[in-house]
Amino acid sequence: MKHNGLFRRATPEPIETDRLADFSYLDPGVVYLDSACQSLRPQPVLDALTEYYTSYNACGGRVKYAWGRRVDDEVAAARQGVLGLLGLSGRHYAVSFTLNTTFGLNLLLQQLPQGRYARVVTSHVEHNSVFLPTMTAAKRLGVPRLVLDRAADGALLYEPAQLERAIVVVNAASNIDGRLLTNLAELVRDAHARGGIVILDAAQSMAHERALLQKTDADAICFSAHKMYSASLGVIVARRELLSSLELSFIGGGMVADVREDSYDLLPNDPGALLEPGLQAWAEIIALRHATDWLGTVRPGGRPPAEHVSALSERLFDSLSDIPGLTMVNAAASPVISVYAPKQDSHRLAVFLSQSGIAARSGYFCAHHYLKERLGLPPLLRFSLGLHSTTADVDRAHDALARLMKGLS
Repeated sequence: MKHNGLFRRATPEPIETDRLADFSYLDPGVVYLDSACQSLRPQPVLDALTEYYTSYNACGGRVKYAWGRRVDDEVAAARQGVLGLLGLSGRHYAVSFTLNTTFGLNLLLQQLPQGRYARVVTSHVEHNSVFLPTMTAAKRLGVPRLVLDRAADGALLYEPAQLERAIVVVNAASNIDGRLLTNLAELVRDAHARGGIVILDAAQSMAHERALLQKTDADAICFSAHKMYSASLGVIVARRELLSSLELSFIGGGMVADVREDSYDLLPNDPGALLEPGLQAWAEIIALRHATDWLGTVRPGGRPPAEHVSALSERLFDSLSDIPGLTMVNAAASPVISVYAPKQDSHRLAVFLSQSGIAARSGYFCAHHYLKERLGLPPLLRFSLGLHSTTADVDRAHDALARLMKGLS
């Protein structure tokens, strides 16, 4: 067995194997291990979606009747719920809703002011959601783009001078191997000291690694609600100062208080609306409000969510490490674990696993530059855990892959 990791951890004690009742609809014959793409939705979130459509299906911000007022209350609670999860104050940050993480990052980068920044900084270990928009942003602003390395523990490797008036856009957790931006606080401090800003791709960190983000001083945090147990939705949490600096070019109804033939007035005292043109996804926003409530109260196996997923991650990491013929991409256990078999096609492995009821992802996971060009790796096989996952799921995945590798050897 070949292993690329820095160290191995001892297998923890088994955790509770019963699935949370909120996922009782899941077919017991299916092991879903693709939460890094989108998580399953717990029953309270599904119920919230149904209730909106059947009980108060109205627009928010536009109507005075009872249904609309309820929508407004739910949307306000959704914004506050996001800030609460992150430990951030509404005095300094505003929450905007959009399509997904990719759309949110583009919405910010393509409206940053000309002349204020000297460079765009990102890393090699980025999803295309970051890697491509930083190219177009640098081109639009007429500044160079600097691509840096990340350490094995996820820290961004930089010299402070490289952050001079920089737009730094990096992930807080990798969608390949879950490595975390361990020097986030130092990065933000150094960027701010030199007139720069830090925008985070938090798509992979909001569900299980929020401790890294809580009370951060980052200028913007972009994530996808559908990766944190809610419906398909993008979220931007941005500093009010950053929002007020934007040169708006993507604009329309829902953002304005008044319009004249050649001018308009934006809604006063509502910076979040600056990134919300048009009719919003009211049901999805309301679902997020219930997802944040659920995340604050759920205790799988009697443990906090992060502990539950961490224990399963270590069990899966150790069990996969013991399968002959597999190479581990991860350096350590994580909710996202990628592997490959040098003598087997990962797509083929995923198809065979599916026939055993195991849903795992195969490919480059929108990280083509890093995996294909930088490391020269073949397509990978990825397992990503969620709060619906159990010890039995982990063991079934290991056993199925071990049998498969033995049969193909």
